[in-house]
Amino acid sequence: MRKHLQNFINSKPLVFAILAGLFLFIIISAVFMRYIFSGLPPVYEMEEYTPSLTTKVFDRNNKLIHEFSIEKRSMVPLEDIPVDLQNAVVAMEDREFFSHPGFSVKGILRALLYDIMTGKAKQGASTLTQQLSRGVFLTQEKKIIRKIREIILAIQIEHQFSKREILQLYLNEIYLGSGAYGVKAAAKKYFDKELSELTTGEAALIVGLIPAPGRYNPFANPDLSRQRRNLVLDVMYEQNYITKEELETAKQEPLPEKPPVPEAAPGQYFIEHIRRILEPKYGMDVLWKAGLNIYTTIDIDQQAAAEKIMNEYLQQYDEQVAKGLGIEIDPNDTEADPDADQQEEKEEQSEEEKADYPRLQGAFMVRDVKTGAVRVLVGGRGFDESKFNRATQAKRQPGSSFKPYVWMAALQKGYTPATLVKDLPTMFYYDGKNWHTFDETSDLYSLDLAKQSFISSKDFSVWVPQNYGGRNEGWITLRKALEKSKNLVAVNLIDAIGVPSVVRVARKAGITAALPRVPALALGVSVVAMDEHLAALTTFANGGIHTDNYYIERVEDANGRVLEQHIPMEEAVFSPQDSYLLINMMKGVVQRGSGAYVSRLGRNIAGKTGTTQSHRDMWFVGMTPRTAAAAWMGYDDDSSHEQGARFTGSTTARWWTAIMQEILKDEPNEDFAVPEGISFAYINPNTGKLAMPTERNKFLEAFIAGTEPQSF
Repeated sequence: MRKHLQNFINSKPLVFAILAGLFLFIIISAVFMRYIFSGLPPVYEMEEYTPSLTTKVFDRNNKLIHEFSIEKRSMVPLEDIPVDLQNAVVAMEDREFFSHPGFSVKGILRALLYDIMTGKAKQGASTLTQQLSRGVFLTQEKKIIRKIREIILAIQIEHQFSKREILQLYLNEIYLGSGAYGVKAAAKKYFDKELSELTTGEAALIVGLIPAPGRYNPFANPDLSRQRRNLVLDVMYEQNYITKEELETAKQEPLPEKPPVPEAAPGQYFIEHIRRILEPKYGMDVLWKAGLNIYTTIDIDQQAAAEKIMNEYLQQYDEQVAKGLGIEIDPNDTEADPDADQQEEKEEQSEEEKADYPRLQGAFMVRDVKTGAVRVLVGGRGFDESKFNRATQAKRQPGSSFKPYVWMAALQKGYTPATLVKDLPTMFYYDGKNWHTFDETSDLYSLDLAKQSFISSKDFSVWVPQNYGGRNEGWITLRKALEKSKNLVAVNLIDAIGVPSVVRVARKAGITAALPRVPALALGVSVVAMDEHLAALTTFANGGIHTDNYYIERVEDANGRVLEQHIPMEEAVFSPQDSYLLINMMKGVVQRGSGAYVSRLGRNIAGKTGTTQSHRDMWFVGMTPRTAAAAWMGYDDDSSHEQGARFTGSTTARWWTAIMQEILKDEPNEDFAVPEGISFAYINPNTGKLAMPTERNKFLEAFIAGTEPQSF
């Protein structure tokens, strides 16, 4: 007994050492496992995992017109992925996928042996589940710690999800080169096809990209890509996924030679505009990565037609200007999207040659009269050439297209379309504080003499407006003055009714731009943006009810939840009666006046031309009871090329008409509704008085009831 006790005492240090070592091992193992698990995310996050998705933009008819994406990626249900593609992935990447618990012991041992023999950590031995766990939660770094975490996470994923769910997420998550994530994006990127259209050979090529997308890229390395594709096909055949005949047929399929080049899509100015609206609201990450669905107001077919027609007309005008300046040009040089050779030639041109080449720019916009929904937005001749949106970002002088605001102010002061107004020369002088008219009864010769005394004075400024063409007709009706776009009438009107009255009208209509308190305001010397000007003038066509332009009907998240939806907002700012009188006069601009070219459409259209000094800005704004549109052309540097070709608002009306021929083809030819309180009477168009029954040139004019002329 004593001997055994002595032996125990003698061995006690050894036992303590063993126990201490075991305890230390347990502690180290616990710390190590804690470290391992601390780097693992909760697997339930996989249920809520949302990869970077593509945000889709749709037109008014639910046509897909654009995609915002950092990564080209779409989530596709497994049942929509071709069986050949599913089989190829399993055959090449994980033959035991449907039987293993998330990792392969044989694969790990094989990879470990290879790494030991080569001294390099290159063999991955990753199952599809491990690849998925790494792609979603972990890094691509080849470290033993990451590998252990990958296996643990793969086991958890296998426990939490079915094999079909894992395969579906893998096929939507895997990176396949050239910015394409997932098999749907790859099908589009390499073959410009939908998944359902892929052949067996094409499916095999996509799967062959998985290990090294850059190395097996068919555009960069076609021989390697073909070898890899054929290897995938051979493995599929060996595992009885395809027949011998299918194998041979698939191997004969040609490889794609170059990336599909998408056609220049219409509506890029519109797309950029909604990006500018939504990105500050939702943030870049949400807009570009959250898979939103944006339903817009644009009609992409009408947009495409408008862009094509505007470019064709402006190209013709460029050639007219060049011819007038003695410059020979090649029409192909002005294409908005030249190919590489043309671009290189253009870059080689000297700056002097470029400076000598005048190039008109244009903008065009269409909106719904009643709702404000924008159907077309053309911001220039080519988005690739210039991203500056001349319909929403530029401010230009509207010229005579501003006159309807003056005429509305006159109607509110009691004028009627038959009221006689002065088309007589008037001189304005500025005394340092205010503008004044000089002797209303003087003729042009007397005014020319009178102004000489002011010219030499530094304290006075003198302005003598003139009609286009220099002619005046004395006293004419308010209607005829608008139809003929009489400048002298406009300035005499604003002098009579007051500049503040016109400013108030413009503000109520929707103009927010700065408006100088000067008589020249009547001639459109202020600068306005097209979108604002169109919305304001449309107020008159909408019976005096203002609606703002809008571009987005609704925005949904990736799950279909509505994030925002357009809420119609209307504001009655003018009486329906005054609005109808003005629109009825603007119809005369198209029927008999400066916009007569538009009458070729054979429709009831109200409109107004606009031409600024030295022909720097040329406008036409016109509207039916349902649709309003504005067109502008000019030079970005605000220059004028009168010596080459003299353009006016009537010129702009020509291509406005050509575009609207397409846009209005399915719209019924309706007339503007006559509101209550409007009466009609035949008048003499020269005197503004009631017409005798026997008069041959009598005109049926509209009046607010009770304001009709009372005498012949």
